[in-house]
Amino acid sequence: MIWPFTAHATDTQAGSAYDYSFTTLIGNKPLPLAQYKGKVLLVVNTASQCGFTPQYKGLEALYEKYRARGLVVIGVPSNDFGSQEPGSSEQIANFCQVNYGVSFPMAAKVHVKGDEAHPFYQWARERFGLAGAPKWNFHKYLVGPDGRLVDYFHSTTEPESPRLIKAIEAVLPR
Repeated sequence: MIWPFTAHATDTQAGSAYDYSFTTLIGNKPLPLAQYKGKVLLVVNTASQCGFTPQYKGLEALYEKYRARGLVVIGVPSNDFGSQEPGSSEQIANFCQVNYGVSFPMAAKVHVKGDEAHPFYQWARERFGLAGAPKWNFHKYLVGPDGRLVDYFHSTTEPESPRLIKAIEAVLPR
């Protein structure tokens, strides 16, 4: 069986991304997604010791290019795949800042797969099915300005990919 590389969530899905909250990487403060109502979110599970880690550079470039139009990239560190995010919150934040100049919001480390997955990731898996669940670090979920899941992109989809950029531009406010 051939698995699709992308699938769209149904228009009738219950709930929205705004129903979920993370915790900030530094300061242990609430990071409710509801504070981004009307914006487009790109929620990405990240890791500092992964072959895909250089995607931080592209994610930061996307954020810089589109944030004035309403894009918010949210990095969500996870140690679920290959134990490639073993560091503390301070170590992760320092790594991201020093190596990639990350300025987009970063959440505290969470699980993104299985029964222990953060509720946002459980919700996204319910919406897209197993094919749309993270299989590795740097899996991306695109959330429209209405809080609905729009699409997902596997780890191999670079932030600079025309397919991802086209999807972002399609949902950004004009």
